[in-house]
Amino acid sequence: MATVEFDNVTKVFDDSANTIVAVEELDLEIQDGEFIVFVGPSGCGKSTTLRMAAGLETITDGQLRIGGQVVNNVSPKDRDIAMVFQSYALYPHKTVRGNMAYGLELSTDLTEAEINSRVEEAAEMMGIEDLLDKKPASLSGGQQQRVATGRAIVREPEVFLFDEPLSNLDAKLRKHMRTELSRIHSELDITTIYVTHDQEEAMTMSDRIVILNDGRLQQVGEPKEVYYQPANLFVADFIGSPSMNFLDVELEGNRLTNDRSFDFEVTDEFVDTLRSVSDGSEFTFGVRPENVRVDEDVSDSRAVKTTVEVVEVIGSDNFIYLDLDGKEFRVRSPSYVEPEEGEEVTITFDDEAIHLFDAKTSEALVHGTVTHESMEMPNPAKGEQERAVSD
Repeated sequence: MATVEFDNVTKVFDDSANTIVAVEELDLEIQDGEFIVFVGPSGCGKSTTLRMAAGLETITDGQLRIGGQVVNNVSPKDRDIAMVFQSYALYPHKTVRGNMAYGLELSTDLTEAEINSRVEEAAEMMGIEDLLDKKPASLSGGQQQRVATGRAIVREPEVFLFDEPLSNLDAKLRKHMRTELSRIHSELDITTIYVTHDQEEAMTMSDRIVILNDGRLQQVGEPKEVYYQPANLFVADFIGSPSMNFLDVELEGNRLTNDRSFDFEVTDEFVDTLRSVSDGSEFTFGVRPENVRVDEDVSDSRAVKTTVEVVEVIGSDNFIYLDLDGKEFRVRSPSYVEPEEGEEVTITFDDEAIHLFDAKTSEALVHGTVTHESMEMPNPAKGEQERAVSD
């Protein structure tokens, strides 16, 4: 196992036509044994970052250290890493056993018996021991993914790198494989960097999430932290499904208002909290769909009138899409709350659920009654301490 450190790492793609800064001054320390997930929209730089860690892309500026050693100019085979690709990259003419053993045959002095022992142990861990004599063409997508992961496991590397390994699987199998990969990480305790565009994978699998946009780091934190205390408007919008609702508002006395019909009274405590970090009057208001209540018996000062546009019944919950001053406003409600389309309904929410962002910088100012400056940052070594205690 090893730490992985990105020290002001920058990657620039430069050709005669244009210059693209894919990753800009990335500063990040990944602790020994951590499961880190990089997430962000297409083109944000997450796969480029992973490929730099693997040695498949050169680093334009900055340093990358694995286990304390600078590896900028170290070849991929000498970095003691193992990578699982989105396409699985299996050799079609080799059996499962041959695919899993090939890397060891090329890069180690292990005997044939030792290699077979590792392959069979990894195959048992992945539940594919009965597939060792089959070739990739006869395997399902899920089975091929297990083979690719098993091939990485037999290397016993310092660092695992996963580049969207589940994106080719159907939804049910993806959820199952998420559980399997989390279990394997718990068993092996190897530092893992995992890239995905799927925020649900990021939330359920990671020790910490790294959120990128346009090549820049937006936030690093534990899943609950980035969900409940997003650092800025981008993170608040990207994390969560349905995504957070936003409105441009002004603070007038104890009321958040806009130039239409939104007019919501907040407490003195909320105003004091906001004033401790900002003396402005214009903000972006945010509230998550599950924190909005429909048809509540509330006073006029905390009631917002809206019209129902669409109701999506998904089983345990309903997604209700409302029209608020011509803007879509989303609610996630219990299944028994099912208003009619076109019906006028009243919604409300608590101060603790309100997020306010700076209208100019998009930086978070208030999460309920918690200011951005007073947020307690997670301890990156916490997982290591917990593992030491459990051991």
